[in-house]
Amino acid sequence: MGTNGGTNGRHGNGTDAGARHAGHIVWDWNGTLFHDIDAVISATNAAFAEIGMSPITLARYRELYCVPIPRFYERLMGRLPTDAEWEHMDGVFHRYYRDHHVRCGLTDGVEALLAGWQEAGRTQSIMSMYVHEDLIPLVRGFGIERRFVRVDGRTGPSGGSKAEHMARHLAGLTGVPAARTVVIGDAVDDAVAAAHVGARAVLYTGGSHSRESLAAAGVPVVDSLAQAVAEAERLIG
Repeated sequence: MGTNGGTNGRHGNGTDAGARHAGHIVWDWNGTLFHDIDAVISATNAAFAEIGMSPITLARYRELYCVPIPRFYERLMGRLPTDAEWEHMDGVFHRYYRDHHVRCGLTDGVEALLAGWQEAGRTQSIMSMYVHEDLIPLVRGFGIERRFVRVDGRTGPSGGSKAEHMARHLAGLTGVPAARTVVIGDAVDDAVAAAHVGARAVLYTGGSHSRESLAAAGVPVVDSLAQAVAEAERLIG
């Protein structure tokens, strides 16, 4: 699983695994590096319409969003969706998302932030719950793949937590200790996944959650990715 930006098992920026690691960021993709919240809302409302539910606003989405995704639907429906409803809604969501996300782009300032982190002798990777085979060409299409030592998307069923995926992702990063790693994402689940592997987390308000719901995770919450990188530098020391 994943693509590796280095050669011969080493990181592309020449980091010596035996030395004290300069610091690593694991980036989330959807809602963090990739500003796709409009596509997410459109696809969510298309899925809701399939079972006769009213559209949801961005504010309401951010207030209620959680993982596993069926629990999010439970908050809206007053009950968990049946297995048949979940499979149908999930299929509709992804079909509409594929149609809408082509109009989305990277979050403002991403290219400069990625370049600056790499040029400072640090490493970074992507761990996303977006389908792996769809994620790779998307990252590549933006011309930023060279900034990452590894890019992993989700394999297996949708709807679960990122924690186990994060454990596999970090295990695939040669010489990157969890103690020198910061996960930057837009969801409480990113903080849960970071804690699961012993890493730090910084949460960004530009994606799926409200500031209030992110604050409940007990980690730093920021309003821009520039602030997120600055906070990562502070946490790593």
